[in-house]
Amino acid sequence: MIARLLAGTAAILPAFFPAVALADTLVDNINGISVDRDGDVTQFTAMVIDDDGRIAKILKRKDKPPKEVEYREDGHGRTVIPGLIDSHVHLMGVGLAALSLDLSNTRSLEEAQRKIAAYAARYPDRPWIIGRGWNQEAWALGRFPTAAELDAAVSDRPVFLERVDGHAGWANSKALALASITAETADPAGGRIERIAASQKPAGVLVDAAMDLVREDVPPPRPEDRDLAFYKAQQSFIRHGITAVADMGTSIEDWMTYRRAGDSGRLAIRIMSYAASVPEMILIGGTGPTPWLYEDRLRLNGVKLFLDGALGSRGAWLKAPYADAPDNTGLQLLNGTQLRNWMSRAAMDHFQVAVHAIGDAANGEVLDAIEEMSETYKGDRRWRIEHAQIVDPADISRFGDHGIIASMQPTHQTSDRVMAETRLGPDRLAGAYAWRSIEKTGAPLVFGSDAPVETPDPFAGWAAAMTRQDKQGQPFGGWHPEETISREKALAAYTAGGAYAGFAEGRFGELEKGERADFLVLDRDPMLSSAQDIRNITVLQTWIGGHKVYDAKEGQTDDLEADNSGR
Repeated sequence: MIARLLAGTAAILPAFFPAVALADTLVDNINGISVDRDGDVTQFTAMVIDDDGRIAKILKRKDKPPKEVEYREDGHGRTVIPGLIDSHVHLMGVGLAALSLDLSNTRSLEEAQRKIAAYAARYPDRPWIIGRGWNQEAWALGRFPTAAELDAAVSDRPVFLERVDGHAGWANSKALALASITAETADPAGGRIERIAASQKPAGVLVDAAMDLVREDVPPPRPEDRDLAFYKAQQSFIRHGITAVADMGTSIEDWMTYRRAGDSGRLAIRIMSYAASVPEMILIGGTGPTPWLYEDRLRLNGVKLFLDGALGSRGAWLKAPYADAPDNTGLQLLNGTQLRNWMSRAAMDHFQVAVHAIGDAANGEVLDAIEEMSETYKGDRRWRIEHAQIVDPADISRFGDHGIIASMQPTHQTSDRVMAETRLGPDRLAGAYAWRSIEKTGAPLVFGSDAPVETPDPFAGWAAAMTRQDKQGQPFGGWHPEETISREKALAAYTAGGAYAGFAEGRFGELEKGERADFLVLDRDPMLSSAQDIRNITVLQTWIGGHKVYDAKEGQTDDLEADNSGR
């Protein structure tokens, strides 16, 4: 969400790739590492890339390099790994967030108010002030902020700011008035209007579906704003070593932004797209998933459905009430019939289904639905559950059935652990962020960041997966360390596993003959590094399809550096 005129007139955006085709290139003198879905590691010393940007040959230490190549790239002994895959992002959200007010680094309500007021003063002509990233948990506020507190920063025009998890919005009085939200306004299905204590007057925060009451009045971004936002998002991902993403919630406007980039040579990363709704899925894909476009850079795989909200805004749907809100079990955004109808409509045309489920009740409901759907829709469906954060231990074994993909985000655990303890209490944490338990069932486990909720930093996620500790090394010994996974399986979850989860295996995700030459040059060997050293890895170069698209020597790209502790 971004207001019209927000970005101003965008400059002509440069293409990522030259117009000329590649010639065969030998990349040698490298410490090459690849990994398959099972975490089995292959090491090599050189590779040949053909003029289509695919790997023509992998060379090990005793293999003789080919004599007839047109170019040679000396790796100087540095480590090379496959390009990393972020299996759950909101791609345009990352770019649009870079063009609006970012509150993700604020550590108090007062600091946020100062930043909001300064931003409004900087842009006096903007009809709306919009942004994201606030977090009452990081502010130690103990409650949601109010419209009156937002009015204290900006009262002359509407303000609407999304919470860090994207599942709640903070509105000032002008925004509430424009949306005609009053004490008489009922909570919409799947949403909640926070109320002032002992009254029905709206307090200023809208949870999940209630956010749409204000969103409908926010001017949409122009195409040129979207183009600039997408370019900035790509820069951020490429700098972090991410060469492919699963875009969760692609709108038709997003899809056309990606198509414009592809048509003009500005589409660098690979996008496995999941439409924001079934109608948009049908509008984009028609009778089924699209073909791979732009040399395996864009495909609509299916649809992303929301079953519940988020833990931080108490919208995650739980089987028992929240420990810190005994009258609340969260929000069920779709009833059982609606969920199954949407899943069935997608599956009948072989679209892949990905369902957002955070609470244990939501995960149980999706597992039930997948079991029922699998009786009708046979074959390789690769049902996906996104987040799978809080799972009833009794349900964990069910992830191994029907090839269900658990798409999880390691840094959510390090950000959420204190808040999760408060929301759930100590006796309900056994199935929280349970990576090893789910992986042991045989379920394909893939990792991502949920950017812009978290910074799109796969090395931070890799370290968290190995240790269940944050960047300060807390807590000592790891939070529920029985759920750590090995470095090899964590790497697989960011590479070959991510490709498999998006029906892209054989195209990219591993460094082997026939796959796209997507790879990173790193400043150290992650297979020989401590978790803290992995967290501090520098990406020296990023290559996609045999083209170098980022070199650290050429300077840093724009980026989001958020620490969203306690989402």
